[in-house]
Amino acid sequence: MAMTTITLILSGVSFLAGFVDSIAGGGGLIMLPALLLAGIPPQNALGTNKFGSTFGTGAALVNFVRSKKVIWKIATVGVGFTLTGSFLGTKTILLFSNRAIGKIIVFLLPFAILGALAPRKERTLNEDLTKWDLYLKVPLICFSIGFYDGFFGPGTGSFLIIAFYVWIGLNLVQASATAKVFNFLSNVAALTVFLIEGKVLFWLGVPLAIANIIGNYLGSMLAIKKGSRVVKGFLMVSLTILFISLIWKYFVPDGIITSP
Repeated sequence: MAMTTITLILSGVSFLAGFVDSIAGGGGLIMLPALLLAGIPPQNALGTNKFGSTFGTGAALVNFVRSKKVIWKIATVGVGFTLTGSFLGTKTILLFSNRAIGKIIVFLLPFAILGALAPRKERTLNEDLTKWDLYLKVPLICFSIGFYDGFFGPGTGSFLIIAFYVWIGLNLVQASATAKVFNFLSNVAALTVFLIEGKVLFWLGVPLAIANIIGNYLGSMLAIKKGSRVVKGFLMVSLTILFISLIWKYFVPDGIITSP
């Protein structure tokens, strides 16, 4: 297949990944397998995917910030706990079996899906967070999911959305917007490493980034316009993709999907 055709196809996939990711997370679960199937070496696939998704996530975050959907109290309190959890998770993965954790996540995912589907009393924009929310729940959420991100990774954005929705009581648009702050910072940190190590293929990364930005922009606009219902729908899509990809990787011999 010609290089131009591959680039066009992957750009289309990047648009779709950005669209889904901006609303519910999980874009890497769409983009990374496509890069691997196209024959891109795994390390370059990770770096090039991160290049595109960082710019795309930034575009979605700008939209959410302009629409005043980000809950900055949560973002400010949670950043340090997220980074600490991610650091410790990365260190811990060296001590345990990644495959075993993958299988555990497969069994836990249906409960996450049920949690997202369950009716919840959503917090309004004008309703203040309690100290219990801000100084106990938020640190626990951000540390534990940050640990998961460093330890394992796939679906981190989706899990943040679910946690902010189910446990804090944000509506799904607020939860998605606030999760983007953590996603963006994590992406920037990872991209910096990939750039230093020379793992980004710029000839492919630039068109993927443009497509991802457009997808993220349109997806975040849809979430802002249509509200929690569209976020819930795409969250189910994202978690289903995660569920299938993990089964493929950890239960099917010689699975080809690699963790983003």
